[in-house]
Amino acid sequence: MSTKEKRKSPLSPAGDGKGIWLSTLEKGAKVLQDTAPLEKFDVYIVGFHPAKDDPAMQMEAHHFCRVVNDDFIQAVLFDGNTPEANLIGIEYIVSEHLFQRLSAEERPYWHPHNFELLSGQLVAPGLPAAAEKALMKRLLNSYGKTWHTWHTGRHDVGGGHDLPLGDPMLMWSFNREGECDSALEQDREVAMGLDTAATQRQRRDLADLAHPQEGVDTLKDQFTGTTSMPGVLDVSDRGSEPPSA
Repeated sequence: MSTKEKRKSPLSPAGDGKGIWLSTLEKGAKVLQDTAPLEKFDVYIVGFHPAKDDPAMQMEAHHFCRVVNDDFIQAVLFDGNTPEANLIGIEYIVSEHLFQRLSAEERPYWHPHNFELLSGQLVAPGLPAAAEKALMKRLLNSYGKTWHTWHTGRHDVGGGHDLPLGDPMLMWSFNREGECDSALEQDREVAMGLDTAATQRQRRDLADLAHPQEGVDTLKDQFTGTTSMPGVLDVSDRGSEPPSA
């Protein structure tokens, strides 16, 4: 990852610096202990999350993913991509096929992904454009269940807590242009050297493969002045369930 793509956390946690005992423990752990469960979390993507119950609360989310199989991904979420990044939550990602197996009571926990992909909001820094597009094609029509356990704030304005406070928050996805705060998007654009408009153009043909999804209209009434995107449609607008994969 280039220096331009590095993204520091918006804050440092409360607490004193590391003492000698902790430094010694860390060095010993590296030699003697195995971190096997973490080794497969090797796919890196970055997007934005609003809180489902408070969509004005928005933040950058850096996903480090383990691809379990073609239908299921597990991700640990951080507020940056440097060694000092804070762990802020988890996300599980399922294919459309697995989503359709979920009960009616379970589905409202899962947000749709198509807008994130087609708008260029979700990116995989460091991957060549062709490889990144292939990854996004695999994620098309998928859903995510995301819990944030720590609101560390925004990179552009701060406002976070220096410790994880309160209940975990169920997060959602943006599904229309104008829902994500433009200042939040622009701050990431400049800091990470992204060209979201170009990415969106490159992925335009993926809209033909996009199916209507549940949850697209969940936050619709929470925003004003938004516009829809081709390929992003709520199943209720179509009047039926999404087609089988």
